[in-house]
Amino acid sequence: MSDIPRYDIAIVGAGIAGASLAAAIAGRASVVLLEAEEVPGYHATGRSAAFWSESYGGPGVQPLTTASGPALRDGGFLQPLGSLHVGRAEDAPRIEAFLAEFDGTGVDLRPVDPSASIPGLRSAWTLGVMEASSAYIDVAALHADRLARARRAGVALVPNAALLGAERRGTTWRLETKAGQFDAGILVDAAGAWADPIARLAGARAIGVQAYRRTVVQLRTDPPSHEGLPHVSDISGNFYFKPESAGRLWLSPHDETPVDPHDVQPEELDVAIAIDRFEQVVDWRVTAVERRWAGLRSFAPDRLPVYGFDPSVPGFFWCAGQGGFGIQTAPAASALAAAVLLGTTPDDIVADIDLALYAPGRFGAAG
Repeated sequence: MSDIPRYDIAIVGAGIAGASLAAAIAGRASVVLLEAEEVPGYHATGRSAAFWSESYGGPGVQPLTTASGPALRDGGFLQPLGSLHVGRAEDAPRIEAFLAEFDGTGVDLRPVDPSASIPGLRSAWTLGVMEASSAYIDVAALHADRLARARRAGVALVPNAALLGAERRGTTWRLETKAGQFDAGILVDAAGAWADPIARLAGARAIGVQAYRRTVVQLRTDPPSHEGLPHVSDISGNFYFKPESAGRLWLSPHDETPVDPHDVQPEELDVAIAIDRFEQVVDWRVTAVERRWAGLRSFAPDRLPVYGFDPSVPGFFWCAGQGGFGIQTAPAASALAAAVLLGTTPDDIVADIDLALYAPGRFGAAG
């Protein structure tokens, strides 16, 4: 008799995608959660800018975000903040397109005068759209909650277990990891930026999940008070900033630099670009850059997430391509993925969401 532990499902990656899915299916199947790092969520989840916005990701992502809202609020993971999308006169067509894109979706978007919400706003920034529902997410608490729920229901979390090989033997996957061997009936790829390399190890065709570097800096400014300031984002996608505690700000140049998946670090040029763009928006003086960091965001070619069984490799399930919206969509995305994975009726919160939007078969047959 083999002493290799066997599970119904092995999930590769214990970031927000893998942790949320594990929590959603725990108790209905035996599950092992294989994490390459010593600490789950090291590369993306733990470096998130921590914001929930129904408009982020576009209309294809919005149903998942909106459906996740009640669970996140009820769990105490959201704090009201609001998001103000700003632009200059030449950005009027973008503002109009943005409003039209979400017309009829239920997302509350209202044209406003941005100077009423942003003290010291430079005169060129005359256009604004307020998204009042937007909120701050307590990412660490949400991730910890999903991991705790999974563990309580019997999920085995194995750190330092980078996947080295995956071989399909009949109806079972034999998995070689740095932490030893595991057998599983289904292999779930929730590896974030490493989704395509994991797929290749399992003999599946890569679907083009690309990792991008995103930079964030923490600033002190003069004036230091940001009471009542919403999250502020450029309608053209060149920056965003939001208030933090004790008069600090988080600022990003909204960079998306394609990179190979690795322990990404901030580049000084991106930090300088962020500050330059910020100083073109408000007349505040930057007095200190207290912290800087970068994280990975990974998108499929159409920038929609990928949930479902691979059309050509039996027992291989995709839970990937969640970009920067994996945290804000976690409750609905995990409920949807769990229903497909287990072959059960979807939870009420995702009953009206079109799964075909996110199915891996949309990228064609494996070759």
